[in-house]
Amino acid sequence: MFQKKNKQPSGLNIIIVGCGKVGTTLIEQLKKEGHDITVIDKNPRKIQSVTDIYDVMGIVGNGASYNTQMDAGIRTADLIIAVTDSDELNLLCCTVAKRVGDCAAIARVRTPDYSNETSYLRDKLGLAMIINPELETAKEASRVLYLPTALEVSPFAHGQVEMTKVKIPAGNILDGVLIKDLGKKIKKEIIDNLNICAIERGGEVYIPSGMFEIKAGDVISYVSLRKISRAFLDNMGFKTGRVRDTMIIGGGRAAYYLANQLIHMGISVKIIESNLERCEELSILLPKAVIIHGDGTDEELLKEEGIETCESFVPLTGIDEENVMLTLYAKQVSSAKVITKINRITFKSVIQSLDLGSVVYPKYITSEAIIAYVRARNNSTSGNIETLYHMFDSRVEAIEFKVTEDSEITGTPLMKLKLKKNLLISFINRKGAIVIPSGTDTIEKGDSVMIVTTHSGFKNIHDILDESK
Repeated sequence: MFQKKNKQPSGLNIIIVGCGKVGTTLIEQLKKEGHDITVIDKNPRKIQSVTDIYDVMGIVGNGASYNTQMDAGIRTADLIIAVTDSDELNLLCCTVAKRVGDCAAIARVRTPDYSNETSYLRDKLGLAMIINPELETAKEASRVLYLPTALEVSPFAHGQVEMTKVKIPAGNILDGVLIKDLGKKIKKEIIDNLNICAIERGGEVYIPSGMFEIKAGDVISYVSLRKISRAFLDNMGFKTGRVRDTMIIGGGRAAYYLANQLIHMGISVKIIESNLERCEELSILLPKAVIIHGDGTDEELLKEEGIETCESFVPLTGIDEENVMLTLYAKQVSSAKVITKINRITFKSVIQSLDLGSVVYPKYITSEAIIAYVRARNNSTSGNIETLYHMFDSRVEAIEFKVTEDSEITGTPLMKLKLKKNLLISFINRKGAIVIPSGTDTIEKGDSVMIVTTHSGFKNIHDILDESK
């Protein structure tokens, strides 16, 4: 057992089983948010590494073992998160924890067979959440391929609202336009039903006011209903039709999930996989897809299979460097929409300087859902977090709160609330009706409210207020 040097409990008492990429990301982010973390892993070197770097408590052992969980303090834990490489071990960890302690449990489950039984497993085992990084990665990729102009498309309000990220090209009608004057360039009924939430320019991120001038090269994120989003892009001159075909490199779980979704959307799919046995499995699982046995990094094979003419290209190998190189090659020889999967977040500045198209980070997709749950559980006031999304390399947070009580926030026109700077109320969901708010609108009990801010760590809706005013 390795003890952290300065144990000062704050926030929730959380046990994390598994020190892989997702586990380490959770340790880093949850530690920053002030929670007391204990980590379990069978590998002594991994435990030594995370305890040295993050100053947490570490225990070497089997996370599903009763004795190991007792050593980790399961009886006083608020939450256990099992993110080992084994679905079965994760489920067993949570089952033991639920029997021994009085804590919530979250399991990472990635196998397609189990993913089809998520609701059953969650209910029968009493789990707070089951998370599947590969499936969530596939969902994010499929949303982008459905709207290929976008760099990212993220759902809010149970899918009613989308946050879309696009880059403004040179010569676009929005180049040089103030946000308050968008109605002069875009149909007013469209502008009145969307909100530009954040803009990245030259490495800096802004929460824009009406006086902000949009320029070519800006990356803008806006929220709207899906139909409004498409109309907005149409008015700007962007292509809004979904792609007709996709080439996927690598035949792992993420490739299976993505191919399955795209086929249901009517998009043709070709997968190139180097493992013959996996090719045979995929041909049975995905009878409508074309499965090619070969080396997806072979330039001649890629040309032979049509990389120069395909409409979209998604490298999903397990090696980040291969994914990056394949993306750069695809952009060189074709006009395909490309999506790049990155697992490790090292050399961030290099990655950001490359033109990689849309980039998805499976471990962040996983950690965001868990952190949203943790923040909501750690908060006992009147606004619970429903959705959390990190933007622009985690420099901006988009958070959807459920307002459960009347308070100083409710019933007051937004223009009279003393809001923090660098914060925007993006939309209000009132009984299924989406409101893009003006200064005269109010937040009411029962609403869901989405805010976008450069501040971090918001736990409830009251955090939007500037208490110094």
